[in-house]
Amino acid sequence: MTPNNIESNPILDRLPRHLLQYIKPQNYEHYSSIDQAVWRYVMRKNVDFLSAVAHNSYLEGLKQTGISIDSIPNMYGMNRILKNIGWAAVAVDGFIPPNAFMEFQAYNVLVIASDIRQLEHIEYTPAPDIIHEGAGHAPIIANPEYAEYLRRFGEIGCKAISSAKDYELYEAVRHLSIIKEAPNSSKEVIHQAEKKVEDLQQNMGEPSEMALIRNLHWWTVEYGLIGSIENPKIYGAGLLSSIGESAWCMTDAVKKLPYTIEATYQDFDITKPQPQLYVTPNFAHLSLVLETFANTMALRKGGLMGINKLITSKALGTIELSTGIQISGVFSEVIEDQGLPIYVQTTGPSALSYREKELVGHGTLTHNKGFGSPIGKLKGINLAIEDMSPRDLRAYNIFEEEAVTLEFEGDIIVSGEIITGKRNLQGKIIMISFKNCTVTHHSKVLFKPEWGVYDMAVGKSVVSAFSGPADLNSFNLITHKPTSETIHIKKSKERLQLEALYQQVRDYRDGKNKTISRTKVLDELIEHFPTDWLLPVELYELAFKGDETVLCKCILNHLEHIKQNKPQVGKLIDDGLKIINSKVNV
Repeated sequence: MTPNNIESNPILDRLPRHLLQYIKPQNYEHYSSIDQAVWRYVMRKNVDFLSAVAHNSYLEGLKQTGISIDSIPNMYGMNRILKNIGWAAVAVDGFIPPNAFMEFQAYNVLVIASDIRQLEHIEYTPAPDIIHEGAGHAPIIANPEYAEYLRRFGEIGCKAISSAKDYELYEAVRHLSIIKEAPNSSKEVIHQAEKKVEDLQQNMGEPSEMALIRNLHWWTVEYGLIGSIENPKIYGAGLLSSIGESAWCMTDAVKKLPYTIEATYQDFDITKPQPQLYVTPNFAHLSLVLETFANTMALRKGGLMGINKLITSKALGTIELSTGIQISGVFSEVIEDQGLPIYVQTTGPSALSYREKELVGHGTLTHNKGFGSPIGKLKGINLAIEDMSPRDLRAYNIFEEEAVTLEFEGDIIVSGEIITGKRNLQGKIIMISFKNCTVTHHSKVLFKPEWGVYDMAVGKSVVSAFSGPADLNSFNLITHKPTSETIHIKKSKERLQLEALYQQVRDYRDGKNKTISRTKVLDELIEHFPTDWLLPVELYELAFKGDETVLCKCILNHLEHIKQNKPQVGKLIDDGLKIINSKVNV
């Protein structure tokens, strides 16, 4: 079940429990009339501009995903329509950890930050918001080829191994995005947060798999262009939702490069417009590059490299051996010999699985203090244990109730009395349990008889290593506590008064109250809120449609006055008027 106050559907019902901790109710009634006006302005301007420069899936996708130009989308309504294309949407509070974000994608669920940017940040916000997610991501997923790329990206991306510093950077970026969007943050507080992000970015060391795949996500899903270098179209959500960057990116000031695997190593700065962008010839090419990158990941390569990545991450991860047995836990040590792992050790609660399903009796209660096992072949025997027939096993004394000493290549020695073994569906031995067991490597004792039963995983090699547990039910994953939450300050009396004026204009346009005097609204605005520019633009639209030339002239005079006193909003005003004057039926 999803959290309270969230309407579910068959796609959301498939989500694993640990992802539900990030979902929050949308609380649609919390959007103010100013928020609705911000949405409407951005969408009208975007659709007007993007109809010429966006990939043709965008406009069609707006219709298919139920996104209105005039009103912030209601998550319930979106979900009813999205399920027709096999997707769903959930609301979250700003940035969530990258692995979780991608795992949602793997389940065909779009993560939407339900807050909306302030009027002061109408062109661009560093914080994820409903304009970015709802108006940027959602329309393009109506394209089946792109939707499959997004799902596959999530499936691979959520297995990418992070470094300990990645999570620190995630928290710092989340904090920066929150305080930059908060209306009462001081310049000093923002400066300190920016400096922390900058310092972390410059001292990340060797980039982790997650850092590299996030680069690919940024240059495609967020800031991707499609078509030819000479005449590209926009499909990235960051561009589709930014009225500033969508125009800027089409100029020669932004370098256009062919999209290749090289984009993996191109970092980005979330707080600034992008100096270069990558152009993919088609959506199929995105999947080709993704699979090329996936071939470099520990998920597919395994080996010593994969184990070392998990040790560096200091987080829950899994290795899979050649027999299919999977060891999940926090990996703390690996003993190597001639470039190969010969013994691996986890610390704390660990679990054993086969094909993503925990082996009965081998969960974290059994292995609550870690798990260690040799990897590889027995010394002097060409046949790996997993490939031995029952007759071979008998010949080497690998048999129930036999006392045996197994000497592995690399000098790991396991000596004890065999209790039993477990086999996989193909009949291969995947685990052997011993009593009175001692495990050593040279003079180092790795397991003592008094520690209890020794369960030895069987496998001649590590074929995969990835982030997270093999079986999602093996561990308590509901542990996410963000260090900072989106700031919502109490509204002042003046702010409520301004919202009331916006609401009157909205009610008039929607036909809810045609008795409202728009001249009176304008007079109040000029007297009490002389620098507000968006409501006069909305008033002008109504006057223009009604051929009220006197009112139009008064509003235009007031807007000219605002432009002189606040030149930074001049282009926003001009763009709004241009859409109205061109009588574009948006």
